[in-house]
Amino acid sequence: MREITVAIVGAGFWGKNHARVLKEVPGVRVTHVCDIDISRAKELALRYGIPKYTRDYREALSDGVDAFIVCTPSNTHADIALTIIREERHVLIEKPMATTIKQAEDIVAEAARNKSTVMVGFIERFNPAIELGKELMDKGEIGPIILSYSRRIGSWPERVGDIGVVKDTAIHDIDLATYIFKAEPVSVYAKGGSLRHKLEDHVQAVLSFEGDRSALIEANWLTPRKKREMHVTGEDGVISIQFLSREVVVEKADSSRSPAVKQVEPLMAEVQHFINCIRNGERPLVGEVEGLKATLIADAILESMRTGKVVDLEEFMDRELTITL
Repeated sequence: MREITVAIVGAGFWGKNHARVLKEVPGVRVTHVCDIDISRAKELALRYGIPKYTRDYREALSDGVDAFIVCTPSNTHADIALTIIREERHVLIEKPMATTIKQAEDIVAEAARNKSTVMVGFIERFNPAIELGKELMDKGEIGPIILSYSRRIGSWPERVGDIGVVKDTAIHDIDLATYIFKAEPVSVYAKGGSLRHKLEDHVQAVLSFEGDRSALIEANWLTPRKKREMHVTGEDGVISIQFLSREVVVEKADSSRSPAVKQVEPLMAEVQHFINCIRNGERPLVGEVEGLKATLIADAILESMRTGKVVDLEEFMDRELTITL
């Protein structure tokens, strides 16, 4: 098995988590920690026995590192990822992939031109509760799906200062809605605003899909207790998913059951998937195209919040996109 060398770019909260997990992945060697705060990079390198630490991630490019995990502030994701992709290295970009549609388009275009594996850190795709819930839905356990309701609430994560709750928090459920419905919404309507923070800190959005189906998304940084949950309604029942406790409940007319969920750390599953895709030359479950779609829908939600109007996604895409999806 060929060894994959990895550099971690950003030694903050998520950089530390990735370092911890990567040390347990077979066939992977973490060689560099990169952070503009060199003391933070050094601390993380010493904690996990990573040989090199540097302020500039381009030193790891010069050293021939195979893959990079980008955990820097959101507004730096695109520039760093584009530099890595142009060197035909592999990259896992923590969400959001980019903070603007133009940046996300550039990543999609560069990935198409280069031999890079590009993956976006939508970690909930690898939550075993979602995996089981999606498997049950695909098997028709609750019949055709007509509605999903997601709630992702809690206090403000102080490490986040460059994006609001839509692109930091709700974007997980934007991605999951397209994953569950196997389609993009046809329109978006949202209400929200900023009560205690510089950028929006609460949102309630309705994503409408063809066939009178919809996804309701609630997210905020105001609620004292953290909750992460999704309830999916089908014609024959409801599947409820608790992300934090990784529990699934299936409710039907004559029964309610809680099937066993395998206990796998989502971040470990996500990183292993990234490494396997590199090793096998496979496309990730959630790549740059999914990252662009999520960014596009998030921006449509923000436009609806600003204007107070329903945003038609086809018209929005025609206006905002310069490439064809």
